[in-house]
Amino acid sequence: MRATSNLTTDFTTNLTTKCENGYHFEVYVVLPLSRWLMRAGGLALPLALAACAPSPPLARGPLPVVTTAVPITLFTRAVAGDCATVTPLIPSNLGPHDVQARPAAVAALAQAKVLVTNGLGLESYLGRLLETAENRRLLVIDTSRGVPPLTTGDQNSDHDHRHDHGTVNPHIWLDPLRAMQQVATIRDGLATADPRCRAGYEQRATAFIQQLQELHRDLGRQLQPYVGRTFVTLHDVTPYFAERYKLRGVVLVDVPEVNPSPADLQRVATAVKASQLQALLSEPQEGHRSFETLAADLGVKISVFDPLETASEEAARDPTYYLQTMRRNGANLVQALGAPSLR
Repeated sequence: MRATSNLTTDFTTNLTTKCENGYHFEVYVVLPLSRWLMRAGGLALPLALAACAPSPPLARGPLPVVTTAVPITLFTRAVAGDCATVTPLIPSNLGPHDVQARPAAVAALAQAKVLVTNGLGLESYLGRLLETAENRRLLVIDTSRGVPPLTTGDQNSDHDHRHDHGTVNPHIWLDPLRAMQQVATIRDGLATADPRCRAGYEQRATAFIQQLQELHRDLGRQLQPYVGRTFVTLHDVTPYFAERYKLRGVVLVDVPEVNPSPADLQRVATAVKASQLQALLSEPQEGHRSFETLAADLGVKISVFDPLETASEEAARDPTYYLQTMRRNGANLVQALGAPSLR
């Protein structure tokens, strides 16, 4: 470093400093001439050094991420770790059928850097929220990208109908192998938005994908004796699960808000008697009088298949809740199916 000084007036001096990194700084000092002459030698160098000192790097907080459905929140938290702050767009005790636009949701979207969605029409409410938030720098990660969808009326559904999400069923997270694809897409999206944490995102995603693989193997072994069997659920959440494990799902209604017709009740009763089911599978967040009446008439129990559309706030903070719930679903399904098929 080289520092020089030139007297410009009786009271003002200009210190021009060339730093080793090539930058030039000019520092102006106002002093009486006599004091300048006494102190210039001792003052010029400290000022020059201060000018050349690098500024401290700006502190960066965690990446602000907003998520939609409970499974998407769980998958994102599994990948994010401490590198991101994950905020659910809607309270975890509300399902995708119950969403209403709230100021807090708009504010969260306006401040976020990343939005993680399920896709396939599950978040039909998002359009108006995004329009109101006006966040043009928001990166949207659609976790259904590259995931093969099932349409209504596919081979594992007895009911050719239109779900309220459209002709494509959005419940892809209930197939552990499709869930693995969703986690990988979240990993890639977060790494794009926040390259400094890429290694952490990759490490955590790999660990969670391994857990999903283990879950799939366990469910496959558990349900293998029941291949081809029929089970009954309240509404149309299980096509991906049924397809993966070679089962056949029968639904009472398309969505819980719909009342079943006499034809729906007769269709389900016929399926229950033909398959010798021990239980009908409802959902923890849904009660349906017709479903309960039908079970009583048929002499079968009501059990639970949890589609993870809702959860407690505590459960929604723990990614292993997905794994635990899916294992409970497998156990409840085995009980509902009763004796294994004879081969």
